[in-house]
Amino acid sequence: MPAASLEVDGLCAGYGPIRIMEGVTFSVKAGGRLAVLGRNGMGKTTLLASLMGLTTRHGGRINIGDQDVTGRRTSARADLGLGYVPQTRDIFSSLTVEENLRTGLKGRPAAALAEAYEMFPRLRERRGNYGKQLSGGEQQMLAMARTLLGKPSILLLDEPLEGLAPVICDELMLLLGQLAASNEVTIILVEQQIERALGFADSVMVMERGQISWAGAPAALIADRALVDRLVGVGIH
Repeated sequence: MPAASLEVDGLCAGYGPIRIMEGVTFSVKAGGRLAVLGRNGMGKTTLLASLMGLTTRHGGRINIGDQDVTGRRTSARADLGLGYVPQTRDIFSSLTVEENLRTGLKGRPAAALAEAYEMFPRLRERRGNYGKQLSGGEQQMLAMARTLLGKPSILLLDEPLEGLAPVICDELMLLLGQLAASNEVTIILVEQQIERALGFADSVMVMERGQISWAGAPAALIADRALVDRLVGVGIH
């Protein structure tokens, strides 16, 4: 499945009657790399969950490519190519690495598991281990590999580097760079490690109180340290 564009128009969403996001509008071209930044509690996770259909929508529209998915279930969005790696990772702790990976095949042959082991050789070494026996970095690799086995056209990543050692962060960002360079997947990255996110993305948007407060090119944000500090609260070195 080739990379797909994403178009969001006036999205208002939350949890039950509680509205977290109001009037969020943006688009990402097919093969694009969007970084979503902002302080904690500003709606970034809710945005990704809403794209997957996991929240209560109060208004707005979502298109994947030329498909309007606004009213579709989460499973239908996944079938259309939306892949999601949540902050919680959501691996199955009582299944082995290989059993976890098999749940991401989406009907592809078992031979496709080799792709996951090529991406993350460490998972091959751990394939008989249970999810609960993995380190945080290995769990993140497993969550990403499982989602990528489904060949998503749009990949949503919610703080994939959180709590990981710098060497693991380097490894994951290298993989994301390779995926982006392949032009086979559109990537939307929510991340607190600002410099890594800006170095990866070709466009950036910042969320404040459930709305987009700034959007533009990474270079424009990097050039204005005061703006970064005001919007995100973490300066760029």
